[in-house]
Amino acid sequence: MRRIDRLRGSTRSSSAMSFQQWADSFKWGGNAYGLTGQPQVQTTWNKEVTEAAAPTFTGYSSAGFAGNGVVFAVIARRLALFSEARFQWQRVSNGRPGDLFGSEDLAVLESPWQGGTTGDLLARMELDASLAGNFYAVRRGNALRRLRPDQVSIVLGSFSGDPVDVEPIAYLWWPQGIGKGDPVRYLADDVVHFAPIPDPTASFRGMSWLTPVVEEVRADTAATRHKGRFFDNAATPNLAVKLDKALSRAQYKEFVEEMRSHEGADNAYQTMYLGGGADVTVVGADLKQLDFKVTQGAGETRIAAAGGVPPIMVGLSEGLSAATYSNYGQARRAFADLWARPQWREAAGAMAAVLPSRPGVRLWYDDRDIPFLQEDQSDDAQILAADAATIRTLTDGGYTPDSVVAAVQARNFSLLKHSGLLSVQMQSPGATGA
Repeated sequence: MRRIDRLRGSTRSSSAMSFQQWADSFKWGGNAYGLTGQPQVQTTWNKEVTEAAAPTFTGYSSAGFAGNGVVFAVIARRLALFSEARFQWQRVSNGRPGDLFGSEDLAVLESPWQGGTTGDLLARMELDASLAGNFYAVRRGNALRRLRPDQVSIVLGSFSGDPVDVEPIAYLWWPQGIGKGDPVRYLADDVVHFAPIPDPTASFRGMSWLTPVVEEVRADTAATRHKGRFFDNAATPNLAVKLDKALSRAQYKEFVEEMRSHEGADNAYQTMYLGGGADVTVVGADLKQLDFKVTQGAGETRIAAAGGVPPIMVGLSEGLSAATYSNYGQARRAFADLWARPQWREAAGAMAAVLPSRPGVRLWYDDRDIPFLQEDQSDDAQILAADAATIRTLTDGGYTPDSVVAAVQARNFSLLKHSGLLSVQMQSPGATGA
């Protein structure tokens, strides 16, 4: 039985505590919640002890990702950039990040499953986070196994019994669906949980970015369908046909059948011949009157905004209408700085849960080899050149090299310490040359 070496939020010793004893020690609301499957554990968990998956994954997958071109394009752009990064260790000294380096411990992220790469792992993380708000994976030896997000519940518990101390203690995976059959239980320290957007109604569960724009997606899909129906029905507005009241029912049916034979885009713009007192009236508005570009364009922009992707990056009409090289560059930088880098930071924090901890080191992302960010790296080089010039100037002015470097890195000149020497020769005041 696995033993727990780290009890978060507790000062109790775990040297002689088994996994079962550790799990059974959690209390909430005066009740104990172990993981044995015995009477103290419920097979159908109430809202007090678990956070179940939000019922959005299947619907967002079919109606959003697979059923709406704008949603697909936004997620595809996010996925393409997000999957380009790598994971590395980063040294942290005095609260300041240092150099990046690798180790054998990162092999599970570099090859998470048979034939998989870090890019494949990040792509799955982005897809599940977009459609369900959560990505779950369990570490199994030197591999990671993705858990379908709508089949996972988070088991919560507290050592103190006080709800304020509640935290995830385990994850339940329900292969047959939440509440069906017996779940597979995984210790929290073995599970990667990536939830970049917190769900305001839950403590630890994430929320899909599609949730606030569900109506926009529905309206965009309906508008696309409307355009399709427009072309299916002769590429003309709806028609109301009035017939002579003396027409028999059989003649009416025959006339309707004849009219339907002229439907469809292939029959557009053909001359219509009517007889028997038939009178045609246009009903509703055509595409020009509805101005579909404006109608759909505004909704597309709101969907892209919710996904954190500038419209110009997705090729949407409202973004392209103001497209210039300068605008594209600004949009690219905003996409990288305001979405990609925070997302990579969250991913590194989630992945760190299944890796061995290292003193003075944190798991971080490496974006140095991403072509999309090359212009940012050019700007960084200019900043480094300016910093180097500042360091040279201050050192020549007599400040100690160590304090100069610290001051420039911290952007705080109060850290500067003067050596008492002057000028480039660094001589004491009043000293004569040799």
